[in-house]
Amino acid sequence: MARSSLFLLLICSLLLSTMASAAIVKHTFHVGNYTVKPLCKEQVVVAVNKQLPGPTIRVHEGDTVVVDVYNDSPYNLTIHWHGVLQLLSAWADGPSYVTQCPIRPGNKYTYKFNITGQEGTLWWHAHFGFLRATVYGALIIHPSDSRPYPFPKPYREVPILLGQWWDANIMDVESEAVATGGGANISDAHIINGKPGRLYSCSKDTFKMKVIPGKTYLLRIINTALNDQFFFKVAKHNFTVVAMDASYTNPYPTDVVVIAPGQTTDVLLTADQSPASYYMAAHPYVTAPIAPFDNTTTVGILQYENTSSSANPLMPVLPAFNDTPTAHKFYTNITGRVQGAYESVPLSVDERMFITFGVGLDPCPPNVTCGGPRNSRLTANMNNVTFQFPSKLSLLEAYVRGVGGIFTEDFPDNPPLVYDYTNVTAAAGFTATEKGTRLKRLSYNAVVEMVLQNTAVISTENHPVHLHGFNLFVLAQGFGNFNRTRDEQKFNLVDPQVRNTVAVPVGGWAAVRFRANNPGVWLMHCHMDIHLPWGLVNAFLVENGPTPDSTLPPPPTDLPRC
Repeated sequence: MARSSLFLLLICSLLLSTMASAAIVKHTFHVGNYTVKPLCKEQVVVAVNKQLPGPTIRVHEGDTVVVDVYNDSPYNLTIHWHGVLQLLSAWADGPSYVTQCPIRPGNKYTYKFNITGQEGTLWWHAHFGFLRATVYGALIIHPSDSRPYPFPKPYREVPILLGQWWDANIMDVESEAVATGGGANISDAHIINGKPGRLYSCSKDTFKMKVIPGKTYLLRIINTALNDQFFFKVAKHNFTVVAMDASYTNPYPTDVVVIAPGQTTDVLLTADQSPASYYMAAHPYVTAPIAPFDNTTTVGILQYENTSSSANPLMPVLPAFNDTPTAHKFYTNITGRVQGAYESVPLSVDERMFITFGVGLDPCPPNVTCGGPRNSRLTANMNNVTFQFPSKLSLLEAYVRGVGGIFTEDFPDNPPLVYDYTNVTAAAGFTATEKGTRLKRLSYNAVVEMVLQNTAVISTENHPVHLHGFNLFVLAQGFGNFNRTRDEQKFNLVDPQVRNTVAVPVGGWAAVRFRANNPGVWLMHCHMDIHLPWGLVNAFLVENGPTPDSTLPPPPTDLPRC
């Protein structure tokens, strides 16, 4: 009895300690037009608080985040808190027409959610059209006071936000792409923390990071780009990867980071070279052989104290743009840190899905010139379904209020046809898709295993697939067509990577699992922005659990209306 009382006292003490240390972190976002000149001409962009990137939100695990968003821009707007699990707060997730209708120009909405069971680097961004190109910022989750880092505490932490820049109104870029049915115009530059770097004409802004010899720094690297994956290096310096997508990893030494849109990677860098200035540099990792791309390089400067950055810093040798072996090695060799993990990989499976996805073609309307191959319109699909977003009501509100006619619950577990998915010749005839708003219903707490299979209807490409509301256990990745008899033997069920955005290999597949323990409607989509209007999307409807603490609350009274 005494031992039981002591145990209960210990639990109560821990709960009280957690409650005492938790805080309410408040921010105000004014989203509006902002004039900047990163390259040769001034450009009006939409930004938060006249900052590019926007404000960094810093919290501790257990904190509550409250953000008042004032939409002073000329466009509809939502904010998505990328990678935040939103446990029982699906209303705050932010994807337009999925968990909420957009915030109209001149209106305000307050996002409120708790950070539960997560530590590391995430980020926030607009989730309406291409506004994410300039409306974004870091969201950094520190451990609670009772949990140290599972690695030596760094001297300093530095967010590194990689992105793309257009010398154009980004919403006009999107409108043109949607109107013609072709790909979006390529960017004019890449940027590090909003700055293109001195390798570009007219650019006078270069991000500089000053370091002290012998000190170790934690770089919180975030890929905010609309469409480009990146290779990232620092001349003569090595990294140790310690986390990805706010989940700790076993330490992984490397001299290059590969990062897809939507992903984050935390690395330790020790200033152990001769005092001087060194370039940090990023350029694209490109896997679509027929598509044009921005082949420029952005640089920042890592500058040792008491040295000058005016001389030419040493430049790292970046991998070739199409160096898939280097990318695949990085994406697949890193394992998750089991010790201290919030959840281990589930071993039994309730739902198995085989999801093919990729880019295809739709016929061009009569008397119209389209921008896709053979005067067609580019489209995309998952299991041959091209997703159509609603416009009258969000999916989540339609579900909770029982409003019919907004969606159906018949997203298929398998594609309608079996063929040689990654063979361009074999896949070329499979361009016609079904259009619809088709969801997959999941029972509360069901374990879902998905095989995400790339297809080659137009060409093969590495696709970063992001699931809202959950973390994915990445069991295995490979090239070619998934073969369960052969490839299931490769599944890592001990210490797999845990990610919210998985880069499915070019001409290959990824096998993932998650536990559906978060009620709501959750979007899964390719995190290349042009793929959203093309329809490379599906959504999961997760039922409420059996108890009040596993039931989604009703919608906020100030939820924006469509």
